[in-house]
Amino acid sequence: MDRSVTGRKAFSLPESDVPFQEMPDRAQMRDDLELPEVSQLEVIRYFSILSQRNFSIDTNFYPLGSCTMKYNPKINDELSNIPGLADLHPLQPQDTAQGAIRLLKELQDDLGEITGLPAVSLAPLAGAQGEYAGLLIARAYHEARNDTQRTVAIIPDSAHGTNPASATMAGLDVVTVGSDPNGNVDVSNLRELSDSRTAVFMLTIPSTLGLFEPNILEITEIIHNAGGLVYADGANLNALLGIVKLGDLGVDICHSNLHKTFSTPHGGGGPGSGPVMVSDVLAKFLPDPVAEKRDGRYILANPEQSIGSINGFHGSFSIAVRAYAYIKALGLEGLQSVSKNAIINANYVQTNLRDKYNLPVDRYCMHETVLSASRQKDRGIAGLDIAKRLLDFGIHAPTMYFPMIVDEALMIEPTESESKETLDHFIAVMKQIDDETVNNAELVSDAPHDLPVTRLDEASAARKPILRWSPVDLDDQ
Repeated sequence: MDRSVTGRKAFSLPESDVPFQEMPDRAQMRDDLELPEVSQLEVIRYFSILSQRNFSIDTNFYPLGSCTMKYNPKINDELSNIPGLADLHPLQPQDTAQGAIRLLKELQDDLGEITGLPAVSLAPLAGAQGEYAGLLIARAYHEARNDTQRTVAIIPDSAHGTNPASATMAGLDVVTVGSDPNGNVDVSNLRELSDSRTAVFMLTIPSTLGLFEPNILEITEIIHNAGGLVYADGANLNALLGIVKLGDLGVDICHSNLHKTFSTPHGGGGPGSGPVMVSDVLAKFLPDPVAEKRDGRYILANPEQSIGSINGFHGSFSIAVRAYAYIKALGLEGLQSVSKNAIINANYVQTNLRDKYNLPVDRYCMHETVLSASRQKDRGIAGLDIAKRLLDFGIHAPTMYFPMIVDEALMIEPTESESKETLDHFIAVMKQIDDETVNNAELVSDAPHDLPVTRLDEASAARKPILRWSPVDLDDQ
């Protein structure tokens, strides 16, 4: 609006070929809708400048733990926009979309092979919805066996917040199991909690501490002996590809975020995709539809005792195309290299920063490491201050204050995409910031300094948000 000049135009509409329609009653119309009047060049420059102020994986190192902000090959975006795929309509006859349904079927098969859980539905639109679907499947399984007293979901204290939320939405009661000093599930506590009421145990693997659960086989045995099912929050498979199959560990249900591991730009509010994978025993409960091949023809079918539809149509098709292209391009060896490099990168960061930042659990990590800024906090500098200071160096902040069982947590995930040179730069910056907390603390506490927007009043931003542009000076509002 501040660039608006009366009479400027960015586009000229062609003469309408739609029959004239009577306008609504004037009382239902408004005259005070102010729209900017700018030239096309001004529009382009305005949005181009705004885009240059953004942090993005294409321009910055983005070590946002748990989110897996990896580089996604642009060719996969291009493939998802092939007219024969992008222009399909979900309601068109299936005989005219055989290639697309075949793609869905082969992606289901690939995800089933990767996870060791052969029955797959691509319907869930996000990780949280995949969790929800998986928990509904667990409930349906127990109800089909008239085991209706099983209403408890056991969830570790280090879990993602979506886990207890999804369990509650699925009508289950949440019971928390603690962690031991090494960051693992407290097996003794789990054994005490597992009984005839246990419907499902939800385990994030690797955990939110970035650690593999060494007691996983004992854990799945405990739950199965109690008559429950094991749900693995496999939202992030970046540390497991081609190395371990969740099904081989005794897992019955898992989901995977295609928009983390399998080549979809992450962020911006979507779209997402969180396919749910289950053992053969649970296949009949999957949400519909599921792609199948019958008599040489590909179809979208409804499983026998499906929990039903959890959204419109069959999931995020364009995201499935990207994941399919990513998996087919890499193959088994390529997928293994993704995980191996992600693990190496995370451990390289952890090893080089452990002397400057506290390491809550002194073990090799998986795809991410969780450090603590508690040492810096003792000097008056919080983890949030460190995160803000990183922005001055063109590095996006890591995930902060999660998992909540770690004081001043900094959750760092470099992914497999980043070079040693990038990691060395990040390590050097983190060490410099630690030095500043000793010798120039104000430089850190007042950061960022070099961005278009500096330190914000975050409390006011949350309590009194300005949701629309106004020509009135912001200080007068």
